[in-house]
Amino acid sequence: MPFTVKALQKASADEPFKVVEIERRDPRADDVVIDIKAAGVCHSDIHTVRNEWGQAHFPLAVGHEIAGVVSAVGEGVTKYQVGDRVGVGCLVNSCGECEQCRNHQEQACLNGNVGTYNSTDVDGTITQGGYSQKVVVNENFVCRIPDSLDFDVAAPLLCAGITTYSPLANWNVHEGQNVAVLGLGGLGHMGVQIAVAMGANVTVLSRTTNKEAYAKELGASRLLATSEPDFFTNHRGEFDFILNTISAPIDLRGYLGLLKPFGAMVLVGLPPEGLEISARNLIAGDKALAGSNIGGIAQTQEMLDFCAEHGIGARIEKIGVHDVDVAYDRVVAGDVRSRFVIDTAGFEDAPLEA
Repeated sequence: MPFTVKALQKASADEPFKVVEIERRDPRADDVVIDIKAAGVCHSDIHTVRNEWGQAHFPLAVGHEIAGVVSAVGEGVTKYQVGDRVGVGCLVNSCGECEQCRNHQEQACLNGNVGTYNSTDVDGTITQGGYSQKVVVNENFVCRIPDSLDFDVAAPLLCAGITTYSPLANWNVHEGQNVAVLGLGGLGHMGVQIAVAMGANVTVLSRTTNKEAYAKELGASRLLATSEPDFFTNHRGEFDFILNTISAPIDLRGYLGLLKPFGAMVLVGLPPEGLEISARNLIAGDKALAGSNIGGIAQTQEMLDFCAEHGIGARIEKIGVHDVDVAYDRVVAGDVRSRFVIDTAGFEDAPLEA
């Protein structure tokens, strides 16, 4: 049977979050029900509810960095049992039959996957995300969280972790390479830790030196301020790989000049505006420019296991259920080092709001 839970939901882009009751769909035979212990705040959540990526389906609860405990399983579930520590990222379903799904690349499903929020679910309703007490998810889109990872530091891995791990793994970043991470926010701070664990010599590129100590704490060998005079000339051709986490317009041509011949830059930040590029910037030096969109479910599990093995977790600031609107403004203003995580235990005593 369908059931109701408390959640943070927006009625429109201009209204604040309110604690309301939402209905979770009737769990099917292949579904698990998850008690959410922590929910990360992703910039994608902000873009969505502010209609920056198109008109959202309001009323809407967002959140696709979910960590919790299995509280019920369908009769056909074989992968999980009640009490298991699990996580859910950006997807809750896909067709399972197309070439990409068969290749474990559900994020590229040719028939349209089902996002954790703002998407059409299997019952025709709009999916509601993880700013909530519970969620119902197909077992094939659930990952196991290793015991060594606390829920609050694991939750952001389900988006920020896989978003940065996937390009680093797919482009075979390895020991001895010079890697630059552009931006040191929620994505960048994960990219630094993962690239360092892969053996790379990591440099952070930031507008100022304000985060230099933080970058080195994460394992980077140095931080370079991109605002320094003649920056692009002084550091031309230094890097084998650049992970670009910036979600704002940048001088793409200048940054490509920082690559060595045969180097690659991968974009994981998604600025609302377009970026200008010339074919000359790629052909000269045989350079590659690519994008990367999260990763498949199997690779997400691989990432979680990698992070557990290397002691990697998100750096977080925990917030209450009534602090999310302020947190959004701080994210947009760049006033957070890493990742906000909602303490969902606060739903228990939070009164419903009209």
